[in-house]
Amino acid sequence: MSGPERPALPVVIVGGLHADARKAAVARLLADVPGSVVLHHDLATATAGTVVRTVRDATGIRSAGEAPLVNDCACCALREDLVPELVRLAHAGGTPLAVVELWDSVEPKAMAEVVTAGGFTVTGVITAVDPALVLPYLGNGDDLAEGGLAAAATDQRTVADTFARQLEYAPVLALADSPEADDEDRELLAQLHPTARRVPIGQGGPASGHGDRNGSSSPLARAARAGFDVEAAAAAQHPACALLPAEADAHGVSTLVWHSRRPFHPERLYAALEDLTCAAARSRGRFWLADKADTLLHWDAAGGALCVESAGPWLASLPDAAWEMVPPVRRAAAALDWHPEHGDRCQHLVFTSPGLDRDGLERLLESCLLTDAEYAAGQAAWERLPSAFDTLLEV
Repeated sequence: MSGPERPALPVVIVGGLHADARKAAVARLLADVPGSVVLHHDLATATAGTVVRTVRDATGIRSAGEAPLVNDCACCALREDLVPELVRLAHAGGTPLAVVELWDSVEPKAMAEVVTAGGFTVTGVITAVDPALVLPYLGNGDDLAEGGLAAAATDQRTVADTFARQLEYAPVLALADSPEADDEDRELLAQLHPTARRVPIGQGGPASGHGDRNGSSSPLARAARAGFDVEAAAAAQHPACALLPAEADAHGVSTLVWHSRRPFHPERLYAALEDLTCAAARSRGRFWLADKADTLLHWDAAGGALCVESAGPWLASLPDAAWEMVPPVRRAAAALDWHPEHGDRCQHLVFTSPGLDRDGLERLLESCLLTDAEYAAGQAAWERLPSAFDTLLEV
C-alpha cells in the first residue's frame, strides 16, 4: 500500500471529546488551507452495524458511504476504511492537506500509528480543547457507553481517562475561545501538558480563506504541517520514559512531583489507593512495590478512577544481554536516574489539580513506603510481604 508511485499526501489528525472545539478547529483548517479535505468516520451509528464515512472540503460534502463493522468493533472498521480512503485521495491529486477528523472518543495515538503504517506521513496531531471543560471532563468518571460515546460494545473506557490520553498525546492543542474559561482553567491545561503548543482556534491568517496552499498565514495550519514523530510520541507516553509535568503552583493549581528510592509496602499502598486517587484531578507515573522488585508498575488516574498495570520489567532486573533489545530512549531515561543499588527502580508520581493538598499528599505517600526496619530487612524479606495488588493486576 505504500509503494513509491503514491503521490505525497500530508495528513493531520484532529481529535478530542470537546466536539464543538474540534469542529471549529477543522473548519479553521479548511478555511486557511485552500484545497484541503476532511475525512470523518462517525461511530454513532455503530450500534446499527455500520460506520458512516464522509469526505468534505470547504464547499461541502464530496462523498459519503458506510463501512461495515469489523469483528463488531467500530474502531476496527475505521482502521480498515481510513487508509484506502487516503490512498484514493492521494491518487486523485490536488490535495495539499488531508485532515482526519476523529470521532469524539477515538484516541489519536492509534490512528496516527494506523496512518503511518499505511505509508502516509502524519505532519501533525492536534487535540481541540475548550479550556472551561478541562476540569469537568477530567472529573467525569462515567463510562463512555453511558453517554453514547463508546467505540465498541466492549469499550470500558471512561470519559476522564479517554480525555486525558487525547490531551497528553497531542503536541498541539487547539484552544476554543471560551468566555467561561478563567485563569485557573488555563493554568490547569498548561500544567497538565506543559510542552504542548497551544494555538487559539480563532486566530486565523490576515485574510482567512485566502492564504497560500500551505496555510502559511494561519498559526493552526502551520502547526498542522510542523511535523510529527510517531515513535517519539509513543515513547513519551510509556511510563518508563514519559515526559511528565514538572513542579508548578499558580492560579490555584498545583503539580506535585514525588520521588522516592524506597519501595512501597503493598498492603499500606493498597489501603491508601482511594485517598491517593481522589487527591488530584489527574495523577500518573511509575512505581515500585516491595514484593514485585522486577516489575515496573504504571499509575494512571483520572475521574476518581485508577488504572494500575504492569509496564514490563525494570531495566535493573534484566541481564546485560537483554539491554540491546530495549529502545535507546528507554536506556537513556534509565541512565539519567540510575541508582547504584536499585538501578532504575523508583517512585515517580505526578499529581496535578486545583486546590491540591501538597503536604497531606506527601505525608500519605511517605506513609506507604517501607519503614526503616522493613527496608533494612532486605529484598528477600520484601518478597514475602502479602501481594495486595495481585487482584488489581489480574495476576
